[in-house]
Amino acid sequence: MSGWSIPRRTRTALFTALGLAAGSAGLWAGLGGTSAASTTAALPTPDHTVVVVFENHAYDQVIGSSSAPYINSLKSGGANLTQSFAETHPSQPNYYAMFSGSTQGITGDSCVKVGFSSAPNLASEVIAKGRTWASYNESLPSQGSTTCSSGKYAQKHNPWFGFSNVPTSSAKTFAQFPTDFTTLPTVSYVVPNLCSDMHDCSVSTGDTWLKNNLKAYADWAKTHNSLLVVTFDEDNRLAGNKIATVFYGQSVIPGSTSSTTYNHYNVLRTIEDMYGTTHAGQAANASDITGIWAS
Repeated sequence: MSGWSIPRRTRTALFTALGLAAGSAGLWAGLGGTSAASTTAALPTPDHTVVVVFENHAYDQVIGSSSAPYINSLKSGGANLTQSFAETHPSQPNYYAMFSGSTQGITGDSCVKVGFSSAPNLASEVIAKGRTWASYNESLPSQGSTTCSSGKYAQKHNPWFGFSNVPTSSAKTFAQFPTDFTTLPTVSYVVPNLCSDMHDCSVSTGDTWLKNNLKAYADWAKTHNSLLVVTFDEDNRLAGNKIATVFYGQSVIPGSTSSTTYNHYNVLRTIEDMYGTTHAGQAANASDITGIWAS
């Protein structure tokens, strides 16, 4: 027979190997491997990102609720993650998860030893990238205060104090949240106190607090390449830990939704990839949030 042919057994082995390689590539992409570059390229780089965290309410207690008209207006004008989940219960481990990609071995709400961990986290990564970070904590007695609790303030909702690689001075009072939004750090967290965050008070109370205190920033973000993220630490223990998570800003498609299952690690990974940082903990294995970004 003229030409060159491959024996049947060799062809079978070759095709099998190629199939396994392709399958492996697909699996790796699904785990956030080779696909990370393509999804990262589609992400915006906001001038400022502000994350606000509320407490202990399930998705259906907030989204579509008449008690949360402002959050629902952000949902309508921004993006709604319809399958967003927390990691665990109670509150504190979820805060560590969303900030560092790991619960850092924390299982309860007791106050931690300040600076007990040097693990990578969102703040340390942003700072290492040459960008800026701060947290704004309602009812914190003073900037950098490491007190366990004070009035309606609770350290358990402020994971940055657990890390030796995050300056305590970067923890500011909420009164220090600027009115000139151009002076905001690149990335910041806003943590309301135990009433404003819906922990001790109603959904309506928290929703009104958000409108009164962050609406000006949200409106500004729409025209100044900036982003607002509103999420919850956990549900009410009755909804499989499904929570509300809303993105709002110039880079977000108004009225968009995603039914992909996401959790705090996906939010962390997305913010990391917006700014080209390394990945903390389980964020390294998480995918970016996609399908909500304006081109």
